[in-house]
Amino acid sequence: MAEACALEWAPGSLYNTAISTIVTHYAKYWRHVKGLPENVQFDVYYKLYNKGRLCDLSTEFSDLDTFAKVLRVKDKRHLLHHCFQAVMDHCQCITNNLADIFCQRCSCLTQTDDPVPRQRLIQLGFSLGGFLSEAGWFFAAEKVFLSSLEICQQGIDCRSLIQALECCVQLLHVRIVNCQFSGAEQAWQVAHTILLSLEKYNTVASKACLYSEYSQLLFAKSHYDAAYDYCCRALKEVHLSLPPRVIVDVFRQSAKACVVKRKIKKAELLIKFSVQYAREHFGPKHPKLSDALMDYGFYLLNADAVSQAVVVYQAALDIRIGAFGGNNLHVALGYEDLAYSTYVHEYSTGKFQDAKEHAEKAIKIIRHILPPDHLLLASSNRVIALILEEIAIDSHDKDEEYRLLREAEELHLASLALAKEAFGENNEAERMHKKAISIKNDLLGPEDYEVGLSVGHLASLYNYDMNQYEEAERLYLQSIAIGLKLFGQGYSGLEYDYRGLLRLYQSTANVQKAIEYGTILHQWNQMRDHSNAEECKPLDFSLLENCEQVVEKFYTMDS
Repeated sequence: MAEACALEWAPGSLYNTAISTIVTHYAKYWRHVKGLPENVQFDVYYKLYNKGRLCDLSTEFSDLDTFAKVLRVKDKRHLLHHCFQAVMDHCQCITNNLADIFCQRCSCLTQTDDPVPRQRLIQLGFSLGGFLSEAGWFFAAEKVFLSSLEICQQGIDCRSLIQALECCVQLLHVRIVNCQFSGAEQAWQVAHTILLSLEKYNTVASKACLYSEYSQLLFAKSHYDAAYDYCCRALKEVHLSLPPRVIVDVFRQSAKACVVKRKIKKAELLIKFSVQYAREHFGPKHPKLSDALMDYGFYLLNADAVSQAVVVYQAALDIRIGAFGGNNLHVALGYEDLAYSTYVHEYSTGKFQDAKEHAEKAIKIIRHILPPDHLLLASSNRVIALILEEIAIDSHDKDEEYRLLREAEELHLASLALAKEAFGENNEAERMHKKAISIKNDLLGPEDYEVGLSVGHLASLYNYDMNQYEEAERLYLQSIAIGLKLFGQGYSGLEYDYRGLLRLYQSTANVQKAIEYGTILHQWNQMRDHSNAEECKPLDFSLLENCEQVVEKFYTMDS
């Protein structure tokens, strides 16, 4: 189980006594709190949270002017996330209320040409929208950035164009993570038009974040070659003066693109720098570090460092629970990735209970927050379906096995329906055996890691459920060949195929082959035990390069 990070906030004793007194008599003093300095005002609200006064806190956070002041207290952002999530669990309308009030103010502002209130509202939009996006409330964040963009587009000067471009980048981000891919494509088109308009001002606009976000959109749509190309463009725009948030995001997205292109060494360079940079600039409890760790886990899983991936995913989830807790989308996605990595890690033991519990928590949170047809449910459904299939195979009760397989099939079909709705037929998300293999072949090539996984899954279907042993044998051997070529003899996924072949040969009374693969499996287990014993701690590393040096090194590496 992931434990919430301890929250460190302990004002001096006299000051704390004064804050506590205000909170105890809040009905008397609440009006006076509005006039206190921002950091003191924040401490009063955080004490309300500590005392369980969520109704009072909900009222205060529903006031946009009050919340705008709280947002300016930057050094306690992780505490704000935690108490804001508690308010959302208490009253989920807060985000929509804040976004709606902001949009109303933007509508009223169209009636004045005064640039001062326009700039104040634009800055508030960036602050509010950025917080809502960081906290995982993407629908509300989208509303804020859309209204901010409308205000920015009222101006015709260079500054207005740069701010409009930033709004488009933020819109692109929230729509991608919220699986609104057609809307994200529209945001990209507007941003590209703004970039062309900025050329006449001879202004150097920061393209790194825009290209990185567009790469993320291409990645989500399985256009991996184009995603890698745009990451390379983003890296060329990296320089030391960029905000740390942008540098972390560019490097971690570039690492993901390298992973799917099987440029593993380049991916390792980029993602380790991203993790270290996030740790140095944001601290050990910040959500930005958890973002980098999630992508580090993705790299490790695809580099066949499965046990290390589990450790990293757990660390990322711990940060998210500490920062957000409750029914938060970032927490749900953390549970989902931990569920899958735990499932892969525990394959040899057959102990899938932890993986199942993580997946169930992810689905429960997503269903609580999002509509029932949201695409984010598709991947969670797939993960728990895979887990149920393995539990069913290990079951000695035929009725239980049938029930679990039926449940897994229903989850796969539900996932498939959501993926078809979002992407159409030609997308990697369709992991329905033969179709999945054909699609992944087209997208990734016949010897890719993902192709090997789907080939192995189809082999197991033929072996365990359909008794088509000849076809199962051919597919197992194909999957083994891919795994050996990519990762070598110690590849963790080989166990899945070796056990399948061993069962196949036992079922067909092929004693010689059963002995051969029993021996191979035994040798593989010894190799993995030795390898696991030598694995270093995945978070114990230190890099000396700065971001520009890492980019330079990236372009000198072969893969």
